[in-house]
Amino acid sequence: MSNSEHPALYDLTLEQLTTLLASWGLPTYRARQIWEWLYKHFAGGFDEMTTLPGSLRERLAAETTLAIGDVVLSQKSSDGQTKKILFRLPDGQLIETVLMRYEKRRTLCISTQAGCAMGCVFCATGQMGFKRNLTVAEIVGQVMYFARELAAEGQHVTNIVLMGMGEPLHNYDNTLAAIDRLTDPSGMNLGARKITISTVGLIPAIRRYADEQRQTPLAVSLHAATDEERSRLLPVNRRWPLADLMEACRYYVEKTGRRMTFEWALIAGENDTEEQAHKLGQLLRGMLGHVNLIPLNPTAGYGGRPSSPEQVGRFQEVLTSYGITSTVRVRRGIDIQAGCGQLRDRHLVESGDFKGTKPAPK
Repeated sequence: MSNSEHPALYDLTLEQLTTLLASWGLPTYRARQIWEWLYKHFAGGFDEMTTLPGSLRERLAAETTLAIGDVVLSQKSSDGQTKKILFRLPDGQLIETVLMRYEKRRTLCISTQAGCAMGCVFCATGQMGFKRNLTVAEIVGQVMYFARELAAEGQHVTNIVLMGMGEPLHNYDNTLAAIDRLTDPSGMNLGARKITISTVGLIPAIRRYADEQRQTPLAVSLHAATDEERSRLLPVNRRWPLADLMEACRYYVEKTGRRMTFEWALIAGENDTEEQAHKLGQLLRGMLGHVNLIPLNPTAGYGGRPSSPEQVGRFQEVLTSYGITSTVRVRRGIDIQAGCGQLRDRHLVESGDFKGTKPAPK
């Protein structure tokens, strides 16, 4: 976590920042200046906040924190389109964040927890177990790191997916507070619909989210259309089986009027059969929904293989026959373990074995 003695600036709302500066005897406009340095200019250090007097910059440096941790590893994919950063947080926890470049988009994949308690068998984060929730500052700080880097290139973050390490709705309050910070019109002002929250299906949280009428889209990691199959892949299904999950999804659609996205990691011979496709079609028929098909990304702790393009095509054809739209996600960053389901704390870092990569400059 951030230094417990010093408030992390990314943890604070503008109101809280104003209150802090007022306690220092400073006027309101100083808080607005700092806020803009954080969220509009993406300052990487207090010395960059040049409109502030030197004495204030020194006090901020002495009594608050800005960086969420140290960058201990930076990797780029062979095609140069994907970059992954490994952060070491002050308490030693490790999290990974990914930038994916597309023709018109710059998408960040953000972590919300160190580790994950959900235990999905094909997910590297699930295989490492749960460490702790991330703070608001630790979630927001990942975005600011890449926003700063992109701004230096004359570019900007266009989309964010909360599909990195952790289950976002398991860290509900901090995750949603971070989204509020990133979408604040007085700050970064990213459109709420440019951010996607991915969940394995925590039903009480889905219903709460629907009741709050939030604009940020939800994606449910489904991966199987029968309880037997889904419980084998996603242990959370034993607590909240498919019938209850689908009822919550329909509640979300009815309450918000927005489409629900369903994620499906296609595993050869496991959940990519035409039988599973028919069951999925029957499960989703009539719902305002869309299916993202993701050929499985390999992880060390799971022996499954990705489906062939031919099998993916057959799966899609079956879904189409039920009137269900689907897309096949472009796989990115597989060579640096930056794909969906591949993020985890790399113990290689602790041993100093970077597999030919070098620690990133701080």
